[in-house]
Amino acid sequence: MVHKILLIEDDSTLSAYLAGLLRKAGYHIDQCFDGERGLEVARTQQHHLILLDKMLPKLDGVTLLQKLRESSQQPVIMVSAKGAEEERIVGLSHGADDYVAKPFNATELLLRIERLLKRSHGNTAPITESEITVDGLRLALQTQSITLHGKPLDFTPIQFKLLWALMSQQNTIVPKADLYLSVLNKKLGAYDRSLDMHLSRVRRKLNDANWFGERLQTVHGQGYCFK
Repeated sequence: MVHKILLIEDDSTLSAYLAGLLRKAGYHIDQCFDGERGLEVARTQQHHLILLDKMLPKLDGVTLLQKLRESSQQPVIMVSAKGAEEERIVGLSHGADDYVAKPFNATELLLRIERLLKRSHGNTAPITESEITVDGLRLALQTQSITLHGKPLDFTPIQFKLLWALMSQQNTIVPKADLYLSVLNKKLGAYDRSLDMHLSRVRRKLNDANWFGERLQTVHGQGYCFK
């Protein structure tokens, strides 16, 4: 069964990124960009889970959730730019099943969605790939660890996320803008070279371990690709 997720997010860039991320994970996605339309769709269509931004035009996320809970118990994960404890409590107290603060880790968000779907609808959610192994190089998602032929390698969390993002989409050019959001939790800036530096360090560490760092390729003007 393919689970349906309703994404209510007014930031078009973030909404497009999240929709792409969730579709790649095997979900069917419907998108709304304001609270009034989001409430209408949530009430008239059945979704397995709702990903709800707190700050929305026309009708804010908390009010939307209050109105929805009058007639529906669809699982809801609330997303907010504010990470304060009181913000989380407000969301949960009004009926949210979980709460994620921006900027969030994409991998963590997928795991939270999967866990909530399992709890709400049984063990039928799409299973997120938990390990990748290529030519002896093994990445384990749950422990965020990397080994080469069983020997641990020392990578930072950002370096792990970058390598995972590329290796999990082998032979696919991953746009720079997507990687900035999923790995660095920020938008791509015109003069920002931070991702290039992280990729250079990952290549160097792989080469120092006698692996094939050159498989991480820069596609100029587009992004990066793991061959």
